[in-house]
Amino acid sequence: MTKQRLVILGGGESGVGTALLGKEVGFQVFVSDKGKIKDKYKEVLIHNKIEWEDETHTEAKILNADIIMKSPGIPDKAPLVKQIRTMGIPVVSEIEFASQFTEATIVGITGSNGKTTTATLTHHILKQALHVGLSGNIGDSFAKQILEHDYENYVLEISSFQLDDIYDFKPHIAVILNISPDHLDRYDYKFENYIASKFRIAENQTKDDYLIYDADDEVLVSWLKSHPVKSTLLPFSLNKKVENGAYLENENIIITIDNNKIIMPTNDLALEGKHNVKNAMAASTVAHLLKIRKQTIRESLENFQAVEHRLEHVLKINKVQYINDSKATNVNATYYALESMGAPTVWIVGGVDKGNNYEELFPFANEKVKAIICLGVDNEKLLNAFGGMVDIIVETQFMSEAVKIAYKIAEAGDNVLLSPACASFDLFENYEDRGRQFKEAVRNL
Repeated sequence: MTKQRLVILGGGESGVGTALLGKEVGFQVFVSDKGKIKDKYKEVLIHNKIEWEDETHTEAKILNADIIMKSPGIPDKAPLVKQIRTMGIPVVSEIEFASQFTEATIVGITGSNGKTTTATLTHHILKQALHVGLSGNIGDSFAKQILEHDYENYVLEISSFQLDDIYDFKPHIAVILNISPDHLDRYDYKFENYIASKFRIAENQTKDDYLIYDADDEVLVSWLKSHPVKSTLLPFSLNKKVENGAYLENENIIITIDNNKIIMPTNDLALEGKHNVKNAMAASTVAHLLKIRKQTIRESLENFQAVEHRLEHVLKINKVQYINDSKATNVNATYYALESMGAPTVWIVGGVDKGNNYEELFPFANEKVKAIICLGVDNEKLLNAFGGMVDIIVETQFMSEAVKIAYKIAEAGDNVLLSPACASFDLFENYEDRGRQFKEAVRNL
């Protein structure tokens, strides 16, 4: 019998992880990347005798696949992907491919904002008591971890792009933190397509599985009304009492599952801001479901270290606080950042706009922002949106210059906030590169 042929499009973390797992379980594997494969990944492929190509796609070697794993970064609009779909070759994401080779309990976390923080926080709590991996959009690939560690539990941070190519993938516990318009360029500019994509996280769940979601998020609540799921629902809310799930009362998080109630004070949470109370609720609900002791949950919430590039306090210089929120690649993330500012703020914003509507930021711009520095190749939309609201609005295409301008404008007691509300690919490699350049520029002041 000839081996089944697994072709992998994209030679990054998820692609190479899938290649290793695919080879181990008996597939004939071929990796193809239209761009350049990084040296560290090339070395892994060569060492494991896996056939690969980069800077091209050889159709003859791709279209004879039995199954194709597509990197989440490649859009369905790509001509090659269209051709593959026309031919009826199944296209799966890494989480779909890898999940069939593990019996682990899976916690899947998605949402437009807060995924990384909540996934990292959930993992931080669970690892005190369980054998658990952290993967998905974060860290080593899921496929590689199944191959190397075979954890009994996984916390997966999952993007809508990864959910677009699932068939049977089913987390025992699914979390949808929130949904706001993001990546609409990949969803024909239709918000409902993006919402449907996020809800695929629950499509294979049964009544024995759980869906944890934000009951204050109108988008989520109305979608669930018209598209009911089979899962057991565990909502969380800052504004209303919930019978099963989590809510806030007198600064305490109260979590109830099957009449088993635990109470967590929020005054010592390591993370600041309303949105982080929600992230803590989601993570604690997961932990409570998986029978982690209350004391362990409480201590973990208090000693958690924040995620890099997410409202990360960099330095205080001349009584001005510099804050790196480079991970804010959409308007909603920046909304949380500006909402949590307690002092006049010099705001560095801009990049690749994904169809942004800046209106929801207007109240904060009026109330908290004293100056705006636009850091992008094309800043026209920002200038039109905020031009009349602040006294100072300037443009630059260099991070070092943006930080120097901010340094000149900011006075003692102010904040300088990098929260771009946009993707980073016009001037930077990715949001991490953008955040690191910001931190370096601040340290060089």
